Amino acid sequence: MEDRLNKDLKSAMLAGDKVRTEVLRGLKNALQYEAVALKTADRKLSDQQIQKVLAREAKKRQEAADIYQKGGSAERAQAELAEKRIIEEYLPEPMDEAAIVNLVKEEIAKIDNSTMPNVGQIIGAVKAKAGASADGAVIAQLVKQELES
Repeated sequence: MEDRLNKDLKSAMLAGDKVRTEVLRGLKNALQYEAVALKTADRKLSDQQIQKVLAREAKKRQEAADIYQKGGSAERAQAELAEKRIIEEYLPEPMDEAAIVNLVKEEIAKIDNSTMPNVGQIIGAVKAKAGASADGAVIAQLVKQELES
């Protein structure tokens, strides 16, 4: 994954694509910060760790776009969304809601007495299975819906 980012950064620089170059440089910086935070000897991130960082960066762009949209700055919102689309090229396809519901039901079935106090446990288990392909907020919402029904 990291090699792909480096190759794409080089290609973007050679092509003169300033937006893509800036986004990919920002991603490399975010990955370097994450690697330093690991405090391990080799400071290498796994593909799963890289995907988590990329998902977090994409979420930041979406939140910024929402804020700009509310503030009446549509041009800035579009720029943030364009950056998000570039980042999403490196993320796995998002899991559809039906697949997430199936994972939620599986985890609820594993717990004998599944009630609202078990929400965190269930959300954590579903997030672990879904990885970066499912949004945590969607998972939480679906878990609460299933437990209430």
